[in-house]
Amino acid sequence: MDVEMIGISKLFGGVRALDDVSFRVRAGEVHALLGENGAGKSTLMKILAGAHQATGGVIRIGGVQMAISSPHVSRALGIGIIYQELALAADLTVAENIFLGEMSGLVNPRTLRARARRLLDELGFAIDPGALVGSLPLAFQQAVEIAKAMSRQVRMLILDEPTAVLAPPEVERLLDVVRGLSRRGVSVVYISHRLDEIFRIADQITVLKDGRTVGTYPIGDMDERRLISLMVGREASQLFPKVDRRKGEELLRVEKLCAAGFVRDVSFSLHAGEVLGIAGLIGSGRTEVARAIFGADRPDSGTIQVAGRRVTIRTPRQGVAAGIGLVPEDRKGQGLVLALPIRQNMTFTTLARFTNALGMLRRRAERNAAEDVARRTTIRARNLDLPVSSLSGGNQQKVVLAKWLDAGCRIVILDEPTRGVDVGARSEIYQLIETMAASGLGVIVISSDLLEVIGASDRLLVMSGGRIAGSLERADYSEARIMEMALRSAAHVGANHSQPVLTEA
Repeated sequence: MDVEMIGISKLFGGVRALDDVSFRVRAGEVHALLGENGAGKSTLMKILAGAHQATGGVIRIGGVQMAISSPHVSRALGIGIIYQELALAADLTVAENIFLGEMSGLVNPRTLRARARRLLDELGFAIDPGALVGSLPLAFQQAVEIAKAMSRQVRMLILDEPTAVLAPPEVERLLDVVRGLSRRGVSVVYISHRLDEIFRIADQITVLKDGRTVGTYPIGDMDERRLISLMVGREASQLFPKVDRRKGEELLRVEKLCAAGFVRDVSFSLHAGEVLGIAGLIGSGRTEVARAIFGADRPDSGTIQVAGRRVTIRTPRQGVAAGIGLVPEDRKGQGLVLALPIRQNMTFTTLARFTNALGMLRRRAERNAAEDVARRTTIRARNLDLPVSSLSGGNQQKVVLAKWLDAGCRIVILDEPTRGVDVGARSEIYQLIETMAASGLGVIVISSDLLEVIGASDRLLVMSGGRIAGSLERADYSEARIMEMALRSAAHVGANHSQPVLTEA
């Protein structure tokens, strides 16, 4: 389907989100839409999806001018969109979520599951149609969203950060699905901050900056250095900045940790001034280890020592008291209170510091502390009293980090630290990681992005099937070696893992 957006403008009150933007996608084309957070990508696509109405400009589909007044009109035109924030009903099954818009009156569950099974098989996703969506990991929920969109026979599919929570094998499966859609004549708009995917999948690239079109380019005319420069308006010669730092005392020692009925006999150490990476496929146990160390989940057995002292951690309160902070994979659901001000999100773990003898909050002291840590973490906000939901993904992530720095944590664990974060903010987060380590903190970076975990860490553990499958020093890093470790033991080590698996059919 040939879609053209010409001279699109959008005002929100007095704020101009889009200014004379033009964007064209041809039938069967994979067109990447790129730009930093706040560049206008999502606003432009929401106009095409009928969720927003343009202030000015026209939309033509197949050369005919169209008024897309609602999401219903957009869907009727064959346009499907999968937002970065998934829109699934956690208490319904996979099959019910896929066909939710069709269900009315009596529904035969067996027929519904059979239809879902055929669609999932066609897309190459091995997921139980009868499983509750809320029980699935984020990677598998993403697959359900794709299946839901494809059940409507879309002629154009918009994917917003579709691989943010996927490990390399699942990314490959998704890219294969996108290629297959393109071959069938489906137009695909692909929004991603993972530039390696863009160069592998896209035919054309359009870059937005500050609500305006920078330009549209054939993929063959572009390289990564030039693309980053167009997106951020400056040279980005080094995505992973490094600063001088020394490895100090042992801050954390984990011995024979077992947790979540799956993680078994995990042992490692972390030193002051060190960035330790943990890699592995989705479901390898990476997140479960982090949650057990922090106290979000109760360990089944094993010991944890902090600065040479054995500690008991059964709750997040005990984890924080031991000096451990966790930046979770789901920052909006688990790391932030979206309705609260930015300031309170940074200080609510340490409110006792700002309370007087009568139990009253000393607001000036709290504000000063928030302003100080906001400067240290380079949070960009017009006013710290605004709700944290008003910030971009990168700034929200910095707020979660700021919370633990304000709490004085010496050990910070970051699970998928740049999920949904643009290139410019990603580099700033890597700089913060380096700065934290240089100041004597111990940092653990957990990521399904191999380039990220390789670039950010000094030493690397690879997990598979709930165990540590191997470790690598920086001089020995390679994507091939990491994937070999992640895969070689998965078959026998993880045989008892009950999580559903996303594989090629």
